[in-house]
Amino acid sequence: MLYYLFQYLESEFSLTGASVFQFITFRSAMAFILSLLISTIFGKKIINYLRKQQVGETVRDLGLDGQVQKAGTPTMGGVIIILATLIPVLFLAKLENIYIIILLITTVWMGFIGFADDYIKVFKKDKAGLKGKFKVLGQVGLGIIVGSMLYFHQDVTIKEQLPTSEQVVQVDGKKKVFGEAHKSTKTTVPFLKNNELDYAKALSFLGDGYEKYGWIIFIFVTVFIVTGVSNGANLTDGIDGLAAGSSAIMVITLAIFAWVSGNIIFADYLDVMYIPKSGEMTVFILAFAGALIGFLWYNTYPAQVFMGDTGSLTIGGIIAVIAIAIRKELLLPVLAGIFVVENLSVILQVSWFKYTKKKFGAGRRIFKMSPLHHHYQKLNYHESKIVVRFWIVGILLAVFTIVTLKLR
Repeated sequence: MLYYLFQYLESEFSLTGASVFQFITFRSAMAFILSLLISTIFGKKIINYLRKQQVGETVRDLGLDGQVQKAGTPTMGGVIIILATLIPVLFLAKLENIYIIILLITTVWMGFIGFADDYIKVFKKDKAGLKGKFKVLGQVGLGIIVGSMLYFHQDVTIKEQLPTSEQVVQVDGKKKVFGEAHKSTKTTVPFLKNNELDYAKALSFLGDGYEKYGWIIFIFVTVFIVTGVSNGANLTDGIDGLAAGSSAIMVITLAIFAWVSGNIIFADYLDVMYIPKSGEMTVFILAFAGALIGFLWYNTYPAQVFMGDTGSLTIGGIIAVIAIAIRKELLLPVLAGIFVVENLSVILQVSWFKYTKKKFGAGRRIFKMSPLHHHYQKLNYHESKIVVRFWIVGILLAVFTIVTLKLR
């Protein structure tokens, strides 16, 4: 809204300083500050409201230190993250931008699924929450919608660098480094010099014209990543501050990639895929980062509020969609390594238990408890120490992810 207001004031009245709203960097910084203020100032009011409505967490006794004391702590705090993200975006982003539209849909969609899950747990007194099949159906539905929009919408294009021999100087004196914008199912492969992979080539066995069916593979990959990352974020949300802090690190890293991918100068300098109009996502991403950091004000140990599935599913969905939109989804196993390890710990634990029970008659465990953070709790590490150490690992993974811009 403010973007359009100041654009009008500049064009009609030549208002001094109004042009600053044309810059993505300025609006992104403002979005970050505004979301941080909203989540910290109004977060307390929302927490008090949730407490008044008796929206408290029901805790199962798993024999973990300090667990019983958390019973009754307000949950559904993901509402704080969602509101603190959406309000700055609505004020400061270009709302007709396709990438902003996709991220708004993702936030509302996953927020609704998470809210439904928390609502059933809290008000219907059903600890299982929303049935798993409905949760997965919602994630798959979002993946199909996002994948379809990213493939079929006319504004979603890429520009590839031309070979040196084809880079000519234009009439205006500028060098033409990138070709024309076009639709593509290509993505970035980390660590390789010629680092592009075309999903459509998986259908090359169909013969000539296989490219027109590339959308099938692209949407399938989108569904897989959205489902996997959102579940990973959900599993990571088990101790105070872990999911929000780890996610903030990932999100800020993605902001760097989004800004670089949408800036033709830096895309040329770093030799990365240039994605027109994708830079606008930086406004959303930094608003999201500010909301997460502001939420940590109340979510660090001892937590005054839990994000619940309202927050964790939304966080995972947004991170997945951003990565896919900027064609960096293959970096997620590195950047979102915390989510991956948490997911794997559960898969390995369950699989090994079932296998050993079938073979030996009694189930055996790899970890003392899964997800992984509970394993360390069982080893008598204080949860604050676990969280900070996970954050440190997350920062190292983020730095390594950024280095891949030139490490090939």
